[in-house]
Amino acid sequence: MEDYLAGLERAMRSMPATKGTKERFQIPVPKIFYEGKTTVLDNFASIADALNRDPDHLMKFLLQELGTAGKIEGHRGVFQGKFTEQAIQNQIEAYVDEYVICTECKLPDTHLIKSDRVLMLKCDACGAHRPVKKRKAKAVVARDVIEEGETYELRIESVGSKGDGIAKVDKYLIFVPNTSKGEIVKAKVKKISGTLAFAEIVERKGKA
Repeated sequence: MEDYLAGLERAMRSMPATKGTKERFQIPVPKIFYEGKTTVLDNFASIADALNRDPDHLMKFLLQELGTAGKIEGHRGVFQGKFTEQAIQNQIEAYVDEYVICTECKLPDTHLIKSDRVLMLKCDACGAHRPVKKRKAKAVVARDVIEEGETYELRIESVGSKGDGIAKVDKYLIFVPNTSKGEIVKAKVKKISGTLAFAEIVERKGKA
């Protein structure tokens, strides 16, 4: 018996360590920028893929919770109005809690099924299943102004006569020096004068 236990212990030590599905599950951080009066969720497709959910189902949920209109454009989600990264992230987390995570084992290994016209969340890990609750949407109010001292992710839509890049957020034209058309940057607003704003680059994000 002692030889057997010793052999078993050696075998257990030699097995590679594994991580549970929950430890591997990570929700991508929303990457947003603004185009005129719309908010663009640039990595919408990556988020839907990480959640293993139908992009149309995720988009319908976000539009309902944000209280706005929008659509899927390729890998991006486009929402009417200006929403912060945190506002969108909060709604994605709410979606995960209701439509992805098993309430019994807390793992994301689930899928949605319909049973007698009732939408159910079934867990492939522990076998538990539950009806999906009907949420009462609380619309998130879109911000329609920018503020001095705040940092925003912007898409440079054109270049002015003095060579400064110009981004549009709602009614504002934001001038950002040393940028080019099509570039996405994080910029801090230094001054606002009427509908004109002047900002400086904090970080370059690449091209749209």
